[in-house]
Amino acid sequence: MNFSIEAMKPSDWEQVREIYQRGIQTGIATFQTVSDLPDWETWDRGHHPACRLVARSEQGVLGWAALSPTSNRPVYSGVVEVSIYIHPDVHGHGIGTALLRHLIKASEENGFWTLQSGIIRENVASIALHQKCGFREVGIREKIGKMGDGTWHDVVLMERRSPLVR
Repeated sequence: MNFSIEAMKPSDWEQVREIYQRGIQTGIATFQTVSDLPDWETWDRGHHPACRLVARSEQGVLGWAALSPTSNRPVYSGVVEVSIYIHPDVHGHGIGTALLRHLIKASEENGFWTLQSGIIRENVASIALHQKCGFREVGIREKIGKMGDGTWHDVVLMERRSPLVR
């Protein structure tokens, strides 16, 4: 499959939002619900502008990845949380790996030293993707999220430290 990794543009938002919504509907991608999906302005305020990527083909956006701050304290300025979503029709084509590797490179170019992800335990594909790209499991938060239907989920905490950190 031919695709390129590019900077996300505001004009990509509708396709990015649709992919995000599809992830929400799986029930194992995020604790966000469809009813509280953000608009562009809200999403834009919550994500670092320098590290927003899309995988694009002639058909449009195939997936996206972005970083959001974990704290407003200066000592944590290099610690960010990863979001990555791939359209379900193109799973298994290397898009997630390409996006995450590009995001890692962009994060280091922008001075971030720790990437972290909290992944719902049942999302084994996302856990495997992160491991493939150098993340390690640092813990599990048991029954941390309760879905609207009463289902509890554990979250696997994963991180990748930049080798540039000394």
